[in-house]
Amino acid sequence: MRCFRKRSALPVLGVLIFCLLFMNLYIEDEYVVEEDKRLRDASTHQLNSDSYGNTVREFSNFSSINVTYQILAGIPIARKRFLTIGLSSVKRKKGNYLLETIKSIFEQSSYEELKEIAVVVHLADFDLTWCESIVQDISRKFSHHIIAGRLAIIHTPVQYYPVLEGLKRNYNDPDARVKFRSKQNVDYAFLLNFCANLSDYYLMLEDDVRCAKNFLTTIKKVINSRKGSNWVTLEFSKLGYIGKLYHTHDLPRLAHFLLMFYQEMPCDWLLIHFRGLLAQKEAIRFKPSLFQHMGYYSSYKGAENKLKDDDFEEDLLDIPDNPSAILSTNMNTFENYEVNRAYSSAEEYFWAKPPSSGDFYHIVFEKPIKISKIKVSTGTEDRQNDILHHGTLEVGERLVGTKKNKKCTTYLRLGDFMNGNFEMDNIDRKVLFNIDCIRILVTKNQNEWLIIKSISVWTTETLNQ
Repeated sequence: MRCFRKRSALPVLGVLIFCLLFMNLYIEDEYVVEEDKRLRDASTHQLNSDSYGNTVREFSNFSSINVTYQILAGIPIARKRFLTIGLSSVKRKKGNYLLETIKSIFEQSSYEELKEIAVVVHLADFDLTWCESIVQDISRKFSHHIIAGRLAIIHTPVQYYPVLEGLKRNYNDPDARVKFRSKQNVDYAFLLNFCANLSDYYLMLEDDVRCAKNFLTTIKKVINSRKGSNWVTLEFSKLGYIGKLYHTHDLPRLAHFLLMFYQEMPCDWLLIHFRGLLAQKEAIRFKPSLFQHMGYYSSYKGAENKLKDDDFEEDLLDIPDNPSAILSTNMNTFENYEVNRAYSSAEEYFWAKPPSSGDFYHIVFEKPIKISKIKVSTGTEDRQNDILHHGTLEVGERLVGTKKNKKCTTYLRLGDFMNGNFEMDNIDRKVLFNIDCIRILVTKNQNEWLIIKSISVWTTETLNQ
């Protein structure tokens, strides 16, 4: 993991402007997009034997990434999974945490979750003796996962790498550091390129990470709660490029982007620019974090790296389900603090100008559900008076209206907000009908603005995802 330090943002400006211009042309160029799709669909895995095992040939998602991968262990994933987890690893001067990271991924996943996971390890060091040794270690310890087709190890030969010497010394970095971070960008580009067709979603991890229990189930709940909203990156850790989630259809473009600007800046900075270029201006990060940095020594010259995510919780016991729903309000929303921002565990919120009696925040579920618990928080630490001062929470049944403008015909009042908050357990024992709607209703005019920080819903049955 890269050690952070303060640097001036000014040298980035020129590069960013160029990125914006280029990506704008690229994204809007219909021919390029169609060609990308054609190449991705046409890519095939052809296996040939060599000293390292099997080789994938004619695998290319973009014409500029024409690379032959060596399969060091495992087989190309035959069945498309829900999630691919990508790890890129190089030899460290001190310590090696790769095996512990792989172990954590598998041990923190249930048998059912393992069916939906594929793990791809990219051994990105040019020392082939080291690669061979690591393959043997992984194969001995995780042979059953390799046989089950959920673990593969790949390598990209050195001849496919661009120039790594004499690069631009942006931010006044020494040559060795520029080479290290530039190669790291290429390492990840090749890994992303390989994983583009293996699953619906892709999770970027580092090779020195500990996972939270049942992290996949939590990720699926978050994805489900954001159905219908546009996002490029969801973040499940605040550190570097740990725990960054992508749609796999974005991977070819991201791989291309990393290769284009591999020598300009560190990978985590490029990832921020990438999601900004695809119109996600702000980070969408979830708490508690699902992944923790556990390495003590950096992969760069063995330097000490004690970075920790203080939002990490290894045993997540009470994560809300937040089933898929259509969200609406008649309040005067402030700027881009839209209605969907409250219905998640992300660090974001819904913000409206002073509401009046009768104003509402409405949640309509995709299908009727049984609810065990509801928790709503309003206001924030720095805006403690922007709470719902007078309001009730209701649940409803019997939907009427159009697909985009549904509402319930019958509502049952569960209770009032107290000091801006509402929380109730055992709702399924008090409400006998299946719930179609939740309505937060303002019962008195207020002069203060309103922030709905979070809405959490727990169901009595496991979601059918």
